[in-house]
Amino acid sequence: MVVTTGATEAIAAAILAFVGPGDEVVTFEPYYDSYAAMIGLANAKHNVVQLELPDFQPDLAKLRAAVTDNTRMIILNNPHNPTGSVFGDDVLNEIIALAHKHDCIILSDEVYEHLTFGLSHVPVSTLPDGFERTITISSAGKSFSFTGWKVGWATGPEKLITGVRTVKQFLTYSSGPAFQPAVAQALSLPDNFFQQFAASLSHTCGLLADSLEESGIPVFRPRGTYFLVADVSQLGYQDATDLARLLPERLGVAAIPMSVFVHPENRQAYSSLLRFAFCKKESVIIEAAHRLRGLSELAR
Repeated sequence: MVVTTGATEAIAAAILAFVGPGDEVVTFEPYYDSYAAMIGLANAKHNVVQLELPDFQPDLAKLRAAVTDNTRMIILNNPHNPTGSVFGDDVLNEIIALAHKHDCIILSDEVYEHLTFGLSHVPVSTLPDGFERTITISSAGKSFSFTGWKVGWATGPEKLITGVRTVKQFLTYSSGPAFQPAVAQALSLPDNFFQQFAASLSHTCGLLADSLEESGIPVFRPRGTYFLVADVSQLGYQDATDLARLLPERLGVAAIPMSVFVHPENRQAYSSLLRFAFCKKESVIIEAAHRLRGLSELAR
């Protein structure tokens, strides 16, 4: 294991350790923007497999076509930001099979591992043949809401973690040493702590989703993370960016268009979708839900 300055440094160190010019990296789209930035810094080629509505799962045939002998790394984010989806075992097992077939590494970003609703998280490294090729990333910021502490960690086989550590020492050298004992103690908390945390988020998710649906806006209810996706096309917005710019001023609520999490040439596929976050106090979510009932006033 290596402790990093948040999960973002773990992602950066892993990509810079194992990916170079001429290599290809596969991610699922939409994707966390840090992936594209670091793939670009490594001068590698970024290939995507689009997640398909309504459940934001990849087509396995398209996944097989995207991974080739030039692929150096498959980046998996599960539970998935920004869609809130949780990949099925069939997807995880296919990723493992492809990693072995094409001799590549799995970088598994599992920072939302404790934030699932109605199902248990399955680390890809725990599946047959998964561990030996997987670097798994976790985060105190997501698991305990310690965002400002910037403490993350990467685990996996010694050879892979040695590579991550070698790069990390020239990025920040050490990470949050004063916070590490507290994070270590937090990790020993009983299971019911994490279950209650997830249940609390599931509750605020329901409050927000209900208000959006009452306003006539379809919602893709998440199975994990603290994000939900809404389709605002029924309000007359084919480009959700236009509505995202109006929301803070007119309703005092902010959301992010999903199109910012995709390759420019693929934005049309997600153009009417907005991502809302529900990782707030219940009173804040209730107020936001109340304000969002005024969405009809912004219809075109």
